[in-house]
Amino acid sequence: MKKKVIFIVCCFLLFQFGNTSVGESVRKITLPEAIKIATDSSLTSFKAKNMYLSGYWAYRTFRAERLPAISLDMNPFSYNKNFIKRYDYTNNVDTYKSQQSLNSSANLSVKQNLDATGGTFYIDTELGYLRYFGLNTYEQYSSVPIRIGYSQSLFGFNSFKWEKRIQPVRYEKVKKELLYSLAEISEQTSQYFFDLALNQTAYDIAKQNIANNDTLYQIGLEKYKIGTISQSDLLTLKLGVINSKSDVGNAEINLKKSTFLLASYLRLDRDVQFKLSLPKEPLNIKLSVDDVLMIAKENNPASLEQKENILTAKQNLEKTKKESRFSSALSASVGFNQVANDLTNAYRKPLQQDIVSVGLNIPLIDWGVRKGKVNIARENLNTVNITAKQTEQSLEQDILMTVSEFNLRQSQIQLAKEAREIAEHAYNKTKQLFIIGKTDVNGVNLAISRQIEAELGYITALKNYWLSYYKIRKLTLYDFIDQKALSIKFEQINGF
Repeated sequence: MKKKVIFIVCCFLLFQFGNTSVGESVRKITLPEAIKIATDSSLTSFKAKNMYLSGYWAYRTFRAERLPAISLDMNPFSYNKNFIKRYDYTNNVDTYKSQQSLNSSANLSVKQNLDATGGTFYIDTELGYLRYFGLNTYEQYSSVPIRIGYSQSLFGFNSFKWEKRIQPVRYEKVKKELLYSLAEISEQTSQYFFDLALNQTAYDIAKQNIANNDTLYQIGLEKYKIGTISQSDLLTLKLGVINSKSDVGNAEINLKKSTFLLASYLRLDRDVQFKLSLPKEPLNIKLSVDDVLMIAKENNPASLEQKENILTAKQNLEKTKKESRFSSALSASVGFNQVANDLTNAYRKPLQQDIVSVGLNIPLIDWGVRKGKVNIARENLNTVNITAKQTEQSLEQDILMTVSEFNLRQSQIQLAKEAREIAEHAYNKTKQLFIIGKTDVNGVNLAISRQIEAELGYITALKNYWLSYYKIRKLTLYDFIDQKALSIKFEQINGF
């Protein structure tokens, strides 16, 4: 009997060592380190930064359009040889005669768009050259030394004014969207990180259970020989050995999958093995729904997106209204011009040039087309306003639920930690009782199940807590640990 007890003790000592991998290269990593790698190197990060750059250059283009533009329009060479109709006064008939001509022209202008009026102010200078070949060869130079002009639509739609209101909102939204995407990367990295942590733990437990179940089966054999357990209990122990081997295979598949997902997301070597360092304690902060909601309304890009959509819908309504009425355009210029047979005289004693043009278009009958377009634009604006309210309500609900969940998860981590310690202690106690024959196989299996459940439950509690935190961080673009808004050096990305 003494030898049997020694054998049982030795079997349980073997269980303490289990199966370990020797010489395996691993990479130690914490959650903040994984988030930093993903923020700097992931494809999602590069995509978000390129989307920001697209918006940045759109805003730069808008700003450039507000500045004076200098342009040079040239027609350096144009040669024509054709037949043209001429009237012969002698014979009182029309005849076709051959004509050759060479002409060229250049215009240098400075233009400035005016946001207040929607018009364009310009200053330009122009030079033209014309030469005819044939029996009567001659050449002429035409010059406009300086001309000052202005053109705009009267009582029409001022696109410059609306762009000045919309583009800054659009650019601010683009910056917030970049910060939102980076915060979303933090949330996704946390998901992959804790999924791997759960699968690593499940795999370690599964390997441990092989040795554990095998040890219990060997103990069961000895007990069966002395008649302290039934054959049914012995078969149950043997089934536990078989199931544990199958569980290891499934756990290994899940482990490889989650390892590959995290490594791919961080753009690391696919064969890397991670040794995760889990966050041990919660942040010990309690968030107020009202405070979080106020921060979210200031920072969340959805608010700016709805503001942009409303401005765009208002712009379209005003444009449709004004285009449905009569339209008028004004163009006026004052300058000097001259024509001469040589270049020098083309700039000598120039004559004043005055041009004023007013265009008018009055729609008479269109069978309700203009009215229909205005009504469509008005209903689109109403739809956008309703959508904005729905988006705001959805954001409020999301924040309410997430903040409540976050505050609750904080206490659940401690409960899960206590449950893990209790389950481990209960399992060790049950092992001892099984050895001395004071509990049966069902009691051992129940203790094992509860220990596995408690171990995974603790990691799940950590996962849910940190996912809640990073979701709030994403919705508010605010770091509640350092008590400051999320920011990034946009200047570095602009030069990227």
